[in-house]
Amino acid sequence: MTNIKPNSSSHKSDPNRRQVLAGSAAVAAIGAFGLPVGAQTTAAPAASGAFASLGVPHVRRDGAEKARGGAKFAAEYSYPGMVYGALVYSTIARGTITSLETAEAEAAPGVVLVMTHENAPRLERPEPFYSSPTGMAGSSTPVMQDAEVLWNGQPVAVVLASTQEEADHAATLINVAYEEADAVTSFDVAAESAQTSFYAGRDLLIEEGDAEAALADAEVSVDLSFNTPAHNHNQIEPHAVTVLWKDGILRMHDCSQGVDLSAITIAKVFGISSAEVHLSAEYVGGGFGGKTVWQYHILAAAASQLADRPVRMSLTREGVFRICGARAPTRQRVALGSDRKGRLTSLIHTGTTMKIENNSMTEPFFEQSEHMYRADNMHLEIRAGTMDMLANTFMRAPGAATGTFTLEVALDELAERLAIDPIELRVRNEPDVNPTTGREHSQRASVDAYREGARRFGWVPRSGQRQGYREGEWQVGTGMAAAYYPYKRFPGGAARITLDREGGALIETAAADMGMGTTTATAAVASERLGIPYDAIEVRHGDNTLPGALIAAASQQTAAIGASLTAAHEVLLAELASLVPATSPLHGLPAAELGTAEGALYSLADPHQRIPLIDLVAWSESGTVSAEGQGGPISEWTQDWSMHSTGAVFTEVRVNSVTGEIRVPHITAIYDCGKILNSKLAESQFRGGIIMALGMTLMEGASFDERNGRVMNPSFGSYYMPTHLDVPHIDVGWTDIPDPQAPTGARGIGEIGMSGPAAAISNAIYDATGKRARDLPIRLDALM
Repeated sequence: MTNIKPNSSSHKSDPNRRQVLAGSAAVAAIGAFGLPVGAQTTAAPAASGAFASLGVPHVRRDGAEKARGGAKFAAEYSYPGMVYGALVYSTIARGTITSLETAEAEAAPGVVLVMTHENAPRLERPEPFYSSPTGMAGSSTPVMQDAEVLWNGQPVAVVLASTQEEADHAATLINVAYEEADAVTSFDVAAESAQTSFYAGRDLLIEEGDAEAALADAEVSVDLSFNTPAHNHNQIEPHAVTVLWKDGILRMHDCSQGVDLSAITIAKVFGISSAEVHLSAEYVGGGFGGKTVWQYHILAAAASQLADRPVRMSLTREGVFRICGARAPTRQRVALGSDRKGRLTSLIHTGTTMKIENNSMTEPFFEQSEHMYRADNMHLEIRAGTMDMLANTFMRAPGAATGTFTLEVALDELAERLAIDPIELRVRNEPDVNPTTGREHSQRASVDAYREGARRFGWVPRSGQRQGYREGEWQVGTGMAAAYYPYKRFPGGAARITLDREGGALIETAAADMGMGTTTATAAVASERLGIPYDAIEVRHGDNTLPGALIAAASQQTAAIGASLTAAHEVLLAELASLVPATSPLHGLPAAELGTAEGALYSLADPHQRIPLIDLVAWSESGTVSAEGQGGPISEWTQDWSMHSTGAVFTEVRVNSVTGEIRVPHITAIYDCGKILNSKLAESQFRGGIIMALGMTLMEGASFDERNGRVMNPSFGSYYMPTHLDVPHIDVGWTDIPDPQAPTGARGIGEIGMSGPAAAISNAIYDATGKRARDLPIRLDALM
């Protein structure tokens, strides 16, 4: 039996808190690393005190350094002779540059170089995601290699000067003339030729049975249309890079989510080996999917090479909107048919999104519809049109954020027509196995999340009748929705463990920490695995010279690190076994029969037989013991398992009947994401996703001028996001049931918070006002 965890230590413990069934007797035999039953013949000594790390709310290791201002970000490195870069952006959506007048800029004070396609180094096309195993670029568009313009905002010139102010001024002195060509800048026009698209190596089309016929024959049905706009990441740290060519090495201080793959991608562009690129990103001020390789990286490196000077290129907020990709807009149809008891007979989730010609990133908005609910017939399809615009890319919970919104609103409308409580409708369609693959769930407690969320929120069951009421001018309502995000783990993870004479350990891995606490979680996982106190673990990360091709994306990096540490630990056990003296009972035991716990190497068969690790290290020739391991194949996917996280989100909404103003005073969310490794970090991640989803629901949207493809609101002055006053009381909790198939028992938590709040808020608005909101963002004019 496992308790649902409260949202923070400040909440009083509820002695009557309902227990949640673990779901399988096997869970009781799962260790901290989610090892399958039988993987270890005898349990390790129980971790306690200084040795207990997983589940402990350790404070983020980088927090104090950031608060003191000691953390150096990409735009805070400086070198002698460094110059500053500024970009000139195209003002047409498609065409050809016919002239570039740069003389005045070149003569401006402090200017060192003006680089255009006429004098830029010859470069290869960057490799985008899914074009190769190492592609990390937003698109394969050539970078300043010819006069062709492919979107409004494409860089057409780079200015380097002694100060940023001089570079910015000189950039305004460059005059560019164009010959415009026909461009597709309208969603409607592009949608006319949209084709069934693909994502992550598969076609975005699933058909089971005849869903349209089943919909026509359904006893109860809904058939709805939705629209979602483009969204920009808007990280607190704008994109930046500091570049230096020295002694045949391209040195880059970046804000990358994946240092190894970024280095490989950039190396290929310049025709050099990845060993000739040293890229580091120790501190990253937010990523959300957008901190990958964009044109400014390549332009900064190329200009630095041409000028033979170190270069810092830091984009303005408008510059980020112009050249760094974002979430694509969508138009979706969700149609549901059921019998009168609420059993789904038809589930149709189709629609259109946009992409550019030079990338393969399609917004996968039907993914949750594959896995969340059973239905007798399904038709899921995403078509993608091609526009002449900025590259679209991953953004926190790609597909799930916008797709869960549409599916969960449709379920709420179906529940109303059926006169069934929305929670009960979801429970009646809870699948025993994965609806589309037939695979068994590795661990799933969705129903427990629904019911605990309802209890915590104070949900009043309803049967087709709105529960909303008025308080003066305010119309008050409540709503709920399910949350969803898949478990993922990418190949390429690796880690190195080095034990020292003082009883500590150094963990080295090329992981990225964008502020979510990667180093903190890594230290806890390593502490638990090695049996070394948490405070004695040092973590080095964010550098492509360290082991691993890790990327902080898809809520999978912690799982990848866990698998890597497990592999490195296996190698380490063999190294330690070789140091055991002949006089010890452990001598001659193979690594498979040994473990580490409480600062010692011990026998799995007889845990009382042990040798302190500091003794073994002292007997080594170097005074350290080091081992490196690869994460290995993704066995949890090759086995017959369905691995997905779910949750339940409940909201209260208030709508002013005079002004249409929308307020969200309270959100409760319960998540089923496997083992929670650090409650403090988890609470922060869940809350951050919910707040970001609040912005997506009520405020955010990038507006494009269809006459010329230009972003019309590229700043915080016109691209609205939540402020402190907009953020409600957020109560979060989790089931904390280890997933027996995940390397640490944990599935990712970074993105599921984006999934669910939009639908819950929309459903609450209907409960309050009787008006359905099916387009994002939901603004007050829609409710007047």
